[in-house]
Amino acid sequence: MTHFIEHLVFSNRKLVVALFAIATVFLGFQASQMRLDAGFEKNIPLNHEYMKTYIEHRQDFGGANNILVSVCDKNDDIFNQNFFDTLKNVHDQLFFINGVNRSLVISLFSPSTRFTEIVEGGFAGGPVIPADFNSANPAALDLVAANIEKANIVGRQVASDYSCAMVTAQLLDIDPQTGEPLNTLALAAELEEQLRGQYENENISIHIIGFAKMIGDVADGAKDVLLFFAIAIAITAVMVYFFSRSVMLTILPLLCSVIAVIWQLGLLTSLGFGMDPMSILVPFLVFAIGVSHGVQMINAVEKRAVTGIGAKRASMAAFRSLLVPGGIALLSDTVGFMTLLVIDIGIIRELAITASMGVAVIILTNLMLLPVLMSFLKLDKKYVDKFAGKENSNSRFWAIISACSRKKPAAIILIVTAILFGFGHYQAQNMKIGDLHAGAPALHESSRYNQDTFLITDKYEVTVDYISILVETTPEACTSHGVMKAMDDFQWKMENVPGVQSAVSLASVAKIVNAGYNEGNVKWQVLPRNQQTLVQAISRVPTSSGLLNGDCSVMPIILFMEDHKAETISRVVDAVKDFRSEYETDDMSFSLASGPVGVMAATNEAVEAAQDPMMVYVFGAVIALCLISFRSIRATLVVVIPLYVVSVLAQALMTYLQIGLTVSTLPVIALGVGIGVDYGIYILSTKSLMLKQGATVQEAYLAALKERGSAVLFTGITLAIGVSTWVFSSLKFQMDMGILLTFMFVVNMLGAIIVLPALARFLWWNRNDPGA
Repeated sequence: MTHFIEHLVFSNRKLVVALFAIATVFLGFQASQMRLDAGFEKNIPLNHEYMKTYIEHRQDFGGANNILVSVCDKNDDIFNQNFFDTLKNVHDQLFFINGVNRSLVISLFSPSTRFTEIVEGGFAGGPVIPADFNSANPAALDLVAANIEKANIVGRQVASDYSCAMVTAQLLDIDPQTGEPLNTLALAAELEEQLRGQYENENISIHIIGFAKMIGDVADGAKDVLLFFAIAIAITAVMVYFFSRSVMLTILPLLCSVIAVIWQLGLLTSLGFGMDPMSILVPFLVFAIGVSHGVQMINAVEKRAVTGIGAKRASMAAFRSLLVPGGIALLSDTVGFMTLLVIDIGIIRELAITASMGVAVIILTNLMLLPVLMSFLKLDKKYVDKFAGKENSNSRFWAIISACSRKKPAAIILIVTAILFGFGHYQAQNMKIGDLHAGAPALHESSRYNQDTFLITDKYEVTVDYISILVETTPEACTSHGVMKAMDDFQWKMENVPGVQSAVSLASVAKIVNAGYNEGNVKWQVLPRNQQTLVQAISRVPTSSGLLNGDCSVMPIILFMEDHKAETISRVVDAVKDFRSEYETDDMSFSLASGPVGVMAATNEAVEAAQDPMMVYVFGAVIALCLISFRSIRATLVVVIPLYVVSVLAQALMTYLQIGLTVSTLPVIALGVGIGVDYGIYILSTKSLMLKQGATVQEAYLAALKERGSAVLFTGITLAIGVSTWVFSSLKFQMDMGILLTFMFVVNMLGAIIVLPALARFLWWNRNDPGA
């Protein structure tokens, strides 16, 4: 089959190049239509138990896709004309932004923001800001200040120190103008332009948080990826030239790798996919993998060119020798990435499709097109002499390295590896699931978004970090003292869980209203046992408050949390599961969860549940393909064991660097394994062939190093240098991925060069020199 494909390709070289050129032009045009595509629901596990509860009730209680806009006076006093004029303008502007649910825009200027006070004849109340409000009138400002106190909204809609006021809104999932899913990135740009751009000045500051704004900031930061991509190409070009010592042999693998990226983007667009900001790094990985295999092809051509057979025959021989190992390596990458499809989170599935498609096209661009293009080169004597000189210098180096397959060095290497594995496994047990830091984990702490988050968290008692436990019971259950008492007791217990800042429910509000009917006496701040009195207490709470649905069969208990760190979410969710068993009956359940933290809890649990199966599927795919390729259990073990050790060490590194396992970091291990397997397969393809021909382990390893070692060492270092530049990214998740991938590229390369031969020394115990 290999000879047939070789004859077919190289007998029609010009036709092959023409077909690739036509396909590249077409897919390049398609790639030019690529758009950034971000969506809230892509980032959540829609089939998770919590998300089913969330989706079922979001029409009644709103979704978790919220926007919070804090308008702050820089003099720390909101009671002035300029502030209230600006607040009203922000409220009105947000109301008319496309994609905002206008019925759920809340601020001091909302008609639903009302106060109630106890007067001699009973209750009196009205909107906090009356219809005839005039911000230029000091008396009107004093009246609003008094109404704010009566409405008990300090810490929620007004900052605790009266320096800021909040405008909140919930977003629609579908754009009402187009009927398409809401364009989150366009919305984020509108928020920045129409709110902060218009109303922030020397006296007023605007602070905006929420999923849509966060994704918008990530997309803005992702524009830097183009710069890092250019830097990576430049670094790689220099390194490839240093390796090949030829301008043309530098240009061709880079060109083929860029073509692979163009094909990937073009195919994605043709299939109707966009590029999510969280997946924007994948094209770089495709480029890196392409260069890795391209350098192997250059290396193989050079080694055959030194024999003087000419560029065409050298390219044909290289194609023939690399088609199977290169194809198996890339197929392992592709299948490994496709295993991410088992994770029920849209963004990870998109990443799996993007990565696997990109790697699959490398089989065509770098294993087929590259040797065809190289066959047209004129390799004169000057180039051949350069290659021969490099071969001689490399041979001495590899002769030293081949000592890793001798008995004593191999034993030391395996002992050190075992110790590292044990340490890594111990550390990896402490790896956290979810975010480990306050604010948006995709962005640096110093980013504007996270600074806005910290300000809002500091000045208000309620933030976007809340979780709703939905009490599902029978219709009109809110008139039952038993149901309301269970809710109240459950709420009290949850308020005392570390990490919960405050809580509110229909039961807690009913207690306040009941005290109001009794001259405000705190002794009456209890739930009435008399049903008529209880009905009277809850009758003043509208469904628009979000504390009950239309028939009072579902009532949320809303817990406002200090942050959304993994340990905080886990502690609160575990407490809910522990406490609810005391109160649940056949007719009443306490269901998790709604609200932004409810979404995070579901996502964390989905990531945790997917972690082990993903590793099983990734390594299962690699093992299966190695068994098919080498038809040897021993050969499969020497490839897979170093990969697994490096994966465990990567998890330990995540623990040490306080990088949690999240939607953005979960795929990194799979990507690292997929790319790392290439090194071992290339080394072992030559080594196993030599072993079958009767060579000893050390002889076979030395031959493999001479044949493939230079390219493996080079690609490991080059790829590591390329991704290491990501530590300067404005996106924290890109920085984290850069650190992890740099580690995995280098250590997987060392595993193939050092640990693989040490394992082979003992697994092929019958193929050693007696004194070795």
